[in-house]
Amino acid sequence: MKDHDQPSPQEHRWILDGLSYAGLAWGPVDGRPVLATHGWMDHAESFRELAPRLAGCRVVALDLSGQGHSAHRSPDATYNLWDDLPQMATLIDTLGWETCTLIGHSRGANINSLFAAAQPYRVNAVIALDALVPDPVSEEAVVDTLRAFIEETRQQIARPRRSFTSKEDYVTRRSERRNSRQTAEALVDRAVAETPDGVRTRADARLFASSAMKLTRPQVEAVLGALTMPVLNIWAKDGLPAYTEWPDTARRLAGDLIADYEAIDIPGDHHVHLDPDGAQRIATAILDFLDRKA
Repeated sequence: MKDHDQPSPQEHRWILDGLSYAGLAWGPVDGRPVLATHGWMDHAESFRELAPRLAGCRVVALDLSGQGHSAHRSPDATYNLWDDLPQMATLIDTLGWETCTLIGHSRGANINSLFAAAQPYRVNAVIALDALVPDPVSEEAVVDTLRAFIEETRQQIARPRRSFTSKEDYVTRRSERRNSRQTAEALVDRAVAETPDGVRTRADARLFASSAMKLTRPQVEAVLGALTMPVLNIWAKDGLPAYTEWPDTARRLAGDLIADYEAIDIPGDHHVHLDPDGAQRIATAILDFLDRKA
């Protein structure tokens, strides 16, 4: 599928538990229900290449809270990994889906694993892109984590929203942080807002602060063991496995703890699903997996 052949997504907005969420949808309304969640500091348009290639699927991609066009959480709220989970359940109810397939990239994949473990009757399959579960911390890290949460949250609240001289400036800066220029250009429009004072990021600065708590190794293993549905884990060869050791460990644990787990490797970087060729490879693998498993 060439770029100019891709159908335009439908813009949506929902009030979920009193919080305004935005998102994009592709495919027939009566297609296979798929809920897609993006990575940290990304948004729904992260799936602009992949979603149209999932033939027969109704792909609804969220802007998670505090990112893209979705609202920021209240000043007293947090952005822990699990904070969007209740709203995901409300959205599935709102869409009228009994069950759905979850597709998540990076942080979104970690979020989806938590959701699927806790709500297995809502999820018929999990597709995890270049992640699966968060890198655990030791039990002794709890105090340091809490300290970082308090101090970093206060610092981020006090900071002005990140600004750029232009969209091109955003693209350039993001391209210098392990993102390809293609990825930065694909994400810029929904990531920033043009204001009288310049171009500013839409993302809530609190997303840069530490979580209040992080999962330990036994907790991560409990999440993996609770994934009773089929799981397809797609890793980018030049993505997270290229610069951190945790993916290899997570993959081994998943093979031991998830009853129906498959993992594949494809060429590309962490945002390979935004590359047309990579997106096609991923879509082919996903559709084959769903035809066999879900």
